[in-house]
Amino acid sequence: MSYTVSSTYTYSVSDVELVMRRFSADIIMIAQSCRAITEATARDYAYDTELFAKAGYLRMVDLTLFDGSTEVRAAQYVVNANAGDLATSRPGGVLWPCVVTPYLRIILSYTNAYNAVARESLRSRLKITWVPSTADTSHSALVPSGMRDYSSNGWGLQRKDFGV
Repeated sequence: MSYTVSSTYTYSVSDVELVMRRFSADIIMIAQSCRAITEATARDYAYDTELFAKAGYLRMVDLTLFDGSTEVRAAQYVVNANAGDLATSRPGGVLWPCVVTPYLRIILSYTNAYNAVARESLRSRLKITWVPSTADTSHSALVPSGMRDYSSNGWGLQRKDFGV
């Protein structure tokens, strides 16, 4: 006897907004704790990231705290559009240290749907001037230190944390 199970998850813009509120809380906590960017700037990054997510263009967000040129902490948020099986977590666990020469790098990775037409349609609504990056986001100098999942219905972000 054999069984076949198939499942699909549906989500709405409201589900994406709910999950992105958790991401926003994280980036604001990071800004407040490490003081590498202002809270207002963190809100601008969160706003833009949500725009990309709601349009279906966001694949991953990588946040990395540097002390000068040395990586100190990082968090990667990977989009999961089939997140119905994820248990959702509360925001937090991102009280990053104050370092002597802080720099917070924020890199967005996009889906294939983010083409020239999509770029042009979003350009006037973005608060941040995004530029291409070839930076290494493997965090090979850091140690994986935990995970959190943020989800609503079928849409979610899976956060991987890295530290020293």
